[in-house]
Amino acid sequence: MSYLEYVVGAYAVFALYLAWDFVVPRWRINRTRRAIATRARRESARQGSPSP
Repeated sequence: MSYLEYVVGAYAVFALYLAWDFVVPRWRINRTRRAIATRARRESARQGSPSP
């Protein structure tokens, strides 16, 4: 492997890591928001139904 290939490979790995570091937190935030919304709907449905 020549020096140029090493540098290009290093930049490619760095770019992939930056992209991963950008995307994963957004996936987690969206999943958490969805879970919170689902839980809120369940709670409101439970409180709205009459207890036997």
